[in-house]
Amino acid sequence: MRKAEIKIYDKIAGWLIEDENGYHFNYDSSYLNSSNPDPISLTLPLKEQSYTSKILFPFFDGLIPEGWLLDIAQNNWKLNPRDRMGLLMACCKDCIGAVSVHPINNEEL
Repeated sequence: MRKAEIKIYDKIAGWLIEDENGYHFNYDSSYLNSSNPDPISLTLPLKEQSYTSKILFPFFDGLIPEGWLLDIAQNNWKLNPRDRMGLLMACCKDCIGAVSVHPINNEEL
């Protein structure tokens, strides 16, 4: 199981989890209860229930770099191009836009 903290405007918005059943995204309850929370994506509107998918959610997949930047990341960090969650966690801590992805170590789970 791998887990990442999802931030929007440097506030914890939720958690993305990859396990043997696929991918799960949950908004943080304190984020949902804050004043004027923004959804991280129009395809992932605010709700308390978990989102589940067999494949990485297209919004998150779209954060992963492409082209020469992806080549550099794969070569320098020895990343598998088919490991979308691994690429997301390695490359998307400082994305263009409001959303960022921060890996959670297994010891922290």
